[in-house]
Amino acid sequence: MLACFLLTSFAGWAQAGSYDQFFIALQRDDVRTLERLQRLGFDLNAPSPELEPPLLLALNLGSLRAAQFLMQQPEVDVNARNQADENALMIASLRGHLELVQALIERRAQVNKPGWTPLHYAAAYDGPQALPITRWLLEHHALIDAESPNRTTPLMMAAQYGYSEVVRLLLEEGADPLVRNEQGLTAIDFAQRAQRDAVVQLIASTIRRAQPAGTW
Repeated sequence: MLACFLLTSFAGWAQAGSYDQFFIALQRDDVRTLERLQRLGFDLNAPSPELEPPLLLALNLGSLRAAQFLMQQPEVDVNARNQADENALMIASLRGHLELVQALIERRAQVNKPGWTPLHYAAAYDGPQALPITRWLLEHHALIDAESPNRTTPLMMAAQYGYSEVVRLLLEEGADPLVRNEQGLTAIDFAQRAQRDAVVQLIASTIRRAQPAGTW
């Protein structure tokens, strides 16, 4: 009985130690330690104390080697979500990591989901990589006018926060510039709020071209 108790206690201590080592390795982008823990049978889906899935945590920390390692492991759930209902594809899109976005989609990461989507997050990123990421998501059937919980669309996000060429791409691909969110705001309102006059003009010209002659 005592031997059984000691064995159980040691196993619990070892697992706790592995848990701490795992999240330190994520912080340090330490793939060798992750590989060692995997060989010991550690669960690569174990959430952090804040209930953050490891893959999302690695992406948020900028630990890209660790994120890539985790994505390559068949047992890792690439669609795990954090308490904000974000998945790994959303974070990779927001951070501008095109290669990781492509790898996640190869792993059948969810391109569409209720609420905020990867396309919303890609549209909110203001770097040049936002353009190929947005195009890649659209090519893999992202809903172009997906609505967030408050009915904000990717075009609205791009109009206020994103890369201006993403606004152009979304419009060219058929995003509706006249949709209003719960506050009654359109994409033009979002652009005006951010004082992005060039984006306002871009959206306005698209609306004018779509109107019958004499109605604008």
